[in-house]
Amino acid sequence: MSSAVDVVRFTRRSSRRYNRARTSFGDLFIDVYTSVLALACAAALAVSFVLTLRGEFLDREPGASGIIPNPVLVIPDQALWVLLTFAVLAVVVLLGRRLGPIALGGPESAWWLPLPVDRRPMVWRPFLKRTVAVGIGSAVLYLPFSVLTELDRPLAEHGFAAATFGGLAAAALGVAALLQLKAGSGMLRVLVPAVFLAGSAGVVVLAPSVWTSVLGLVLPVLLLRVISPLAGTVPGAELMRAGGVSGHVGASIFLMNSNEVLRALSGGARSAHGRGARFYARPTRRPFVALLRADVVAFLRLHRTPTTALAWLAACVAVMLVDGGLPVFAQLAAVVVAGCATASGFGAVARRTALVPELGGLVPVSQTLVRSSRAVMPAVVMVAWMALLGAVLVVLGVVGPLLIPLAALAGVGMGAGSVRGATRPPTDWTAPPVETPFGPVPRAQFASSLRGVDVTVLSMIPVLLTLYLGAVFLPVLLVQAVVSGVVFLVVAMTASEGQGNA
Repeated sequence: MSSAVDVVRFTRRSSRRYNRARTSFGDLFIDVYTSVLALACAAALAVSFVLTLRGEFLDREPGASGIIPNPVLVIPDQALWVLLTFAVLAVVVLLGRRLGPIALGGPESAWWLPLPVDRRPMVWRPFLKRTVAVGIGSAVLYLPFSVLTELDRPLAEHGFAAATFGGLAAAALGVAALLQLKAGSGMLRVLVPAVFLAGSAGVVVLAPSVWTSVLGLVLPVLLLRVISPLAGTVPGAELMRAGGVSGHVGASIFLMNSNEVLRALSGGARSAHGRGARFYARPTRRPFVALLRADVVAFLRLHRTPTTALAWLAACVAVMLVDGGLPVFAQLAAVVVAGCATASGFGAVARRTALVPELGGLVPVSQTLVRSSRAVMPAVVMVAWMALLGAVLVVLGVVGPLLIPLAALAGVGMGAGSVRGATRPPTDWTAPPVETPFGPVPRAQFASSLRGVDVTVLSMIPVLLTLYLGAVFLPVLLVQAVVSGVVFLVVAMTASEGQGNA
């Protein structure tokens, strides 16, 4: 035990000495001053934005302020907030399990793991820091959500709700650590965390108080007490896997590379390796048909179930059915977010093939047809997703049946947008940042990260306009067909710069 502590202490002391020797006081002062100033400006704008939204929510007319006028079916607002809180806590568990949360980076894995000493001192402190950071960050982010969703709640209860959620988010990361330690077996590994998260979400939304805040602080402490003696038993292969994923995600976020983040979180090969085997084995004489068939089979194997897409669809509809009605702009924003997230999720094949773009040049067809083949399946599934969303809204009485073909046409452009985003060029870091009150802002890098999202939102504009007006006009249907067709052709005919893996 003492040997492991000495190794860790020596490494960290050497790292601090190395950093201090290469950092001047002036540079440190400027960095701290810039960070504090940017944080203060961002906090001021965030507070003003939240207060403005709160005023909009207070001024809304219940039952008549949303896209669906006087809906027959409504969802209690607190039930929706409980579901959203549960979803966020579930994401914390899933991401925590994927990223570790007990992990070692590459240098530590090479230097510490081969040593015949206890691993607990090597992994415990980083895990503890990660848990505290998740708890504090979750509490800060939940506070504006509580202010916007519970308009009649006193300010003190908002603070209690945020503190409770922060503690339970830290506990959710502890649950991810228990799953990493393979605590329990079978269905218990799924049911116990699900029941815990559901109860936690209900406590945060329905009964925030000083006692729930204490509970939110006690639960992660108890979980840490359980995990602490077992932290050193995580296998070395699992520590390196988690460290590799965490490092990949961290570097991708630092470089503003969303595609690499998705690749890092997507995991390894799927078990559906045999799906579409008979379809793929059929003989064909045309190269483009063979390429299209390969893309279809790859899509089916990478996307085993449409669970995520259906979850986004359900969330989108639930926001429109919330009791009292949210403002129209909030409901339209939910449609945009759900559409962009779903379309991006169906770009996995394009992201995989973009890693080696030279392979597309070996196919005896034009590059326009290659890019068209990549976009076919995302366009097909987005047509189905948007048509289903349109059908649900028609049943709920938003507009007439013409909304279904209008939404389906929008899916063509959205599917092409997912391919455009998956093959965006590498970020140009040679462009200088723009000075703002928040500090330097990498404008060129932000513009590169929006590639794909731009045409996806553009394809949805006629649908959003129809939902806002509450009626489908034939010219809008024609405009939607033209916009989606142009977007698909532009994506197919525009070559990606560089390697396309950024």
